[in-house]
Amino acid sequence: MTGLILRRLLQLPLIILVVYTATFALVWVIPGDPVDAPEGRRPPQAVIDAMRAQYDLDDPVAFYFSYLGKATGVSWLLGDSPEPFDLGPSLKNPGWSVNGILAAGLPVSVALGLAAIIIALLLGLSAGVLGGLRPNTWIDAGTQGLAVIGISLPSFVIGSLLLAIFAVRLGWLPIGGWGGFSHLVLPALALSLPFAAYIARLTRFGMIDEMRKDYIRTARAKGLPERQVAFGHALRNAFLPVLSYLGPATAIAMTGSFVVEKVFAVPGIGRHFVDAVLAKDITLIMGVVLVYSTMLVLFNLAVDALYGWIDPRIRL
Repeated sequence: MTGLILRRLLQLPLIILVVYTATFALVWVIPGDPVDAPEGRRPPQAVIDAMRAQYDLDDPVAFYFSYLGKATGVSWLLGDSPEPFDLGPSLKNPGWSVNGILAAGLPVSVALGLAAIIIALLLGLSAGVLGGLRPNTWIDAGTQGLAVIGISLPSFVIGSLLLAIFAVRLGWLPIGGWGGFSHLVLPALALSLPFAAYIARLTRFGMIDEMRKDYIRTARAKGLPERQVAFGHALRNAFLPVLSYLGPATAIAMTGSFVVEKVFAVPGIGRHFVDAVLAKDITLIMGVVLVYSTMLVLFNLAVDALYGWIDPRIRL
């Protein structure tokens, strides 16, 4: 297991480099000018030219290597950058650096994502276990029907429905923004439902498969209670597919759902990313993608490490 972790950590720079290169190519070819907004007051042409020269916006090769050196800390080690892992200034938010925007938005997105994953696990595992222990019954049909609805409905539809019912109609919770616990409930619930639906389906299939195996019949023959057979034996192995799904799902949730954060006006990095794409804020787009891809790789690595703890056969 230690060798696996070391190999994955050594692969991390290569994976991030591939993601960085692909994102840079896509961002560079999309239409728009990050230093010349068509709306509002247009800066003088001399100012625009100076900004393009300052940030290497007229030279994609120079921008690629300059930004890569600052973002990875190489420029800082060489004395060419004032701070390590410098993601540059935001081109569309004067006075803000990408590091500052991420420092302000990432804790919000992480809190929202953690709450969503916890809710998704509670709902998904409960529904999946109920359906898996009672297959082809009305309980199974009901839980699977809810799972299909959760998978099919886009998050902006779920968020709008939750807002209309609990915020506008009933007035129990705030419409949007970020503050206390009450501001977290609706966006976390809207973000969690698609994840919960996938977890429910994976858990159901896993429980049905495990409950038919020989070791379950042996456990029953020993006189173990059905609850201990289901939760102490079958669920442990049925959880493995769910664990595989949780790696990328947690990274997606914790780095922010772009749509949910936009609907509920949550100041996370997902909302900043949407605004950056619309304005072609190259440095902010690149910074968010680098943080997201790093978290995705690290969460997948954590899942691989947990596999050996849950199932010792994998460790062997």
